[in-house]
Amino acid sequence: MKTMRLIAAMMFAACMMTGCKDNKPAPDTGQQGMTKDAGYNDNDTTTYGICGEGTAMHTLELKGDDGNIHTYIINLDDSTSMVLGGLLNGDRLAVISDVIWGDSIATKVINLTTLLGKWTSIDKNFEIKEGGVIQSNMEAESNPWTTWKIFNGQLVLNKDTFDIMELGADSLFIENKNGIFGYKRQK
Repeated sequence: MKTMRLIAAMMFAACMMTGCKDNKPAPDTGQQGMTKDAGYNDNDTTTYGICGEGTAMHTLELKGDDGNIHTYIINLDDSTSMVLGGLLNGDRLAVISDVIWGDSIATKVINLTTLLGKWTSIDKNFEIKEGGVIQSNMEAESNPWTTWKIFNGQLVLNKDTFDIMELGADSLFIENKNGIFGYKRQK
């Protein structure tokens, strides 16, 4: 009997995780390029905003671009949540979330303020700027990135889509079908 209850609870949790996403697109806030691009983000499930003062160890308060205060649970203990770039009051964030048993769980948080800046590797030297602009600092680069945005928790550079694997104060690791690419912050 306990086994049947456990199986039923696991099936219910699986249904909740796959069927309860908030697929409502965020309204256009005039910050095109940084997080929005006309026509492309109609299905973007990311919520954008500013990290609020109510953010604590396991709670994220987001002052959303939609004018609402969103509160998320961050559960780093069991790898349900991924925070990339840290949480600092006043920083601009992109949040992907799920609703599980009535609670909003932040599954991926990308600190857009930390993402901004100059990044370098052996073959690339570029600066991610506000407004969705990338400035290449390497003259011999054959295919420089010129635009960026976050879409469904992924980093889109021109038309290349990457998963952000790590974002720290001094390092950025992104991955796509061609491999993992590492960058060091340039001072």
